[in-house]
Amino acid sequence: MKKLKYLIISMVGLVLLISGCSTSASTDGKPKKIKLDYAYYSPTSLVLKEFGWLEEELKEDGIEVEWVLSQGSNKSLEFLNSNSVDFGSAAGAATLMSKANGAPIKTVYIFSKPEWTALVTNQNSGIESIQDLEGKRVAATLGTDPYIFLLRALNESGISADDVEIVNLQHGDGASALSSGSVDAWAGLDPHMARLELESDAELFYRNPDFNTYGFLSVREEFAEQYPDYVDRVIEVYEKAREWTIDNPEKAAEILAEEASIELEVAKTQIERNDFSNAIPSKLHHEALIEAGNVLLGEVIDETTDIEEVTSELIDSSFAEESIKSE
Repeated sequence: MKKLKYLIISMVGLVLLISGCSTSASTDGKPKKIKLDYAYYSPTSLVLKEFGWLEEELKEDGIEVEWVLSQGSNKSLEFLNSNSVDFGSAAGAATLMSKANGAPIKTVYIFSKPEWTALVTNQNSGIESIQDLEGKRVAATLGTDPYIFLLRALNESGISADDVEIVNLQHGDGASALSSGSVDAWAGLDPHMARLELESDAELFYRNPDFNTYGFLSVREEFAEQYPDYVDRVIEVYEKAREWTIDNPEKAAEILAEEASIELEVAKTQIERNDFSNAIPSKLHHEALIEAGNVLLGEVIDETTDIEEVTSELIDSSFAEESIKSE
C-alpha cells in the first residue's frame, strides 16, 4: 500500500509540474474557452452536453465550449491538474485525495448523491462476504471512489489491503476482467456495474451506500479566481440540467444509454441509483469527506495530513449558494 501511495503522489506531482498556463486564459475579463468534462457516471453532465445549454449561455460572449470525456474520477482529476479541463466531475473521496496531494482545485457543486459502486463477483465464485476476499484478485481503478470503497470495506472488516491483490484496471476493463474470470472480484462502477448485474447475473455481494461519496463538480482554483462570474454561470446551467433530469428520468436514461452505448434498462438502473436532490455543498458533504479521509490516512493520504483542514480548503459552497439562490 505504501508503494501505491507514493505512486499516486508522484503522478499528481508530475502532472502539476508539467502543467502550463490554461488555454482558457484571456485578458479581457472573460475566458476564450471553457473546458468541461462529461462522464457516464454523471448523468447531468450528459444532459448538459446533449442540449448545448452552456454553448447557448455563452454564445453572445463569444466563448467556445469544449467537452472532454472522463472515464473515471482519476481521469477527471488528472484533466483538472493538467489544465485540460476547467471543470471536472469526480467522486468526493477521490477529489479529497487529489486535494490532499496538492491539486489546486475547489469543489463548487454536487451533481448527485449516487450509489454508483459496490463489490461485485460472478455467480458461483464462492465469494459471499468481505472476508472471502483474502488472497483473491480484486480489480479496482486507483484514485477513484470504487477503489476507496474497497479500502473502506476491507478496513471495516479488519482485513489488510496487503492481504488482497488489487489489480489496477480502468473501470470498463475491470468489468471485462471479472466477466472473463481473470479477477475474482471487482470494485464496480455504474454503468458498467449495472450492465453486468442485468446482463450476466453478476452479484453485488457487498453494498454500503454510505461508503459511496458524493459526485463533486470541481473547478481549477486559477479559473475560479480569474472568472468567478463564469463559475456561477456554469453552475446555473448545471442546475438546469439537474432539474430537467429530476423531471425527465426516462429521457435522461435514454441520453445515458446513447452516450455510453448501453442498453436502456441498464441506464434506467443507474439513474435510479442517483439522488439529484441536494446540489449545494454543505456540512453533510464535509462530514462525509472527513469520515472517508480518516480511513485513508496512512494508506493513500499522508498520515500527517489534517483532513478537516484539507476538506475546508476543498469545498467552497459560496458559488452554488449564490447561483442557485439567484435563479
